Amino acid sequence: MPEKLRIAMLSGWHVHAIEYGKTVNSHPDAQVVAVWDENIERGEKWAKELKADFVSDYRKVLSNSQIDGVVVNSATNMHKELIIAAARAGKHVFTEKVLATNLADAREIAKEVKKTKIHFTISFPRRTKGPLLLAKKLVSSGELGDISLLRIRISHGGSIANWLPLHFYDAKECGGGAMIDLGAHGMYLSRWLLGKPVKITSIFNKLSGRDVEDNAVSVIEFENKALAINETSFVSWGGAYSIEIDGTKGGFMMLNSNDVRVRSGTDKTWLPAGSLPADEVSPIPRWLDGILTKKNDNMGMGIEAAVELSEMMEAAYLSHNENRTVNFKEIGE
Repeated sequence: MPEKLRIAMLSGWHVHAIEYGKTVNSHPDAQVVAVWDENIERGEKWAKELKADFVSDYRKVLSNSQIDGVVVNSATNMHKELIIAAARAGKHVFTEKVLATNLADAREIAKEVKKTKIHFTISFPRRTKGPLLLAKKLVSSGELGDISLLRIRISHGGSIANWLPLHFYDAKECGGGAMIDLGAHGMYLSRWLLGKPVKITSIFNKLSGRDVEDNAVSVIEFENKALAINETSFVSWGGAYSIEIDGTKGGFMMLNSNDVRVRSGTDKTWLPAGSLPADEVSPIPRWLDGILTKKNDNMGMGIEAAVELSEMMEAAYLSHNENRTVNFKEIGE
């Protein structure tokens, strides 16, 4: 093991790629040493910014015995090729969500990852934040009683302000639009909070004239009878981030991360939550720490959770495309 972990960035396609490169370099025991990008001009520029080598063939990155891990920021439809190749080369993998554009590919990736001893983590950053940690504690402890409804709204105005890159509207590269991208947060949060889903109904539409949906809602029923409403949008003026949880003994409410309220017990008044749990270490530093300590502590953001997210997306899009409620048993093993 070198003095510092030597990490390669595989593509700058995703809007979070720049941030991820900086996060790796901010870790005291890690350094970006190589960049590969299918867009040579973009990759060479980014490599200079990171003071890393640009490599025009990702296979050369993966065959380099000095490189310990890779951060995959490519188009989603390239994840299967890149992650499987990285796993077979014994490189630790951190990937942007979602794992794949379809469940079959996600399962193939998982099969290869499970054959190895690599440390795999997918980016579920909102699970590490104090308000959500409080929500999870309240749900798991039973303080809110039986959960009846979870509503998650995460949206921004990228399609009306035109700051999203054009390739985010490429259905082949992305696998979809607002739901598979921004709506992924609501999907993984709802499964984390409520457990196993049973069925789902989706309605997606297009307001900005793009080739993929920019406005989307999925309603999900879980085994515990709780319902979740996952709302997302690229055409929300000013954006929104809110979570509501209703239970038979209380409730939780969060608005834009800075206004958190709870009610429980005999008091039905919404009260400020007070002190929140401290944020947990964010996904990339946790991934790097796991490699260094050889502890597979990925906060439940490992390959199984990654496949579960792809499963939820497959069901959500099937529901919309076929204009019907989809039972998760339909897409089971």
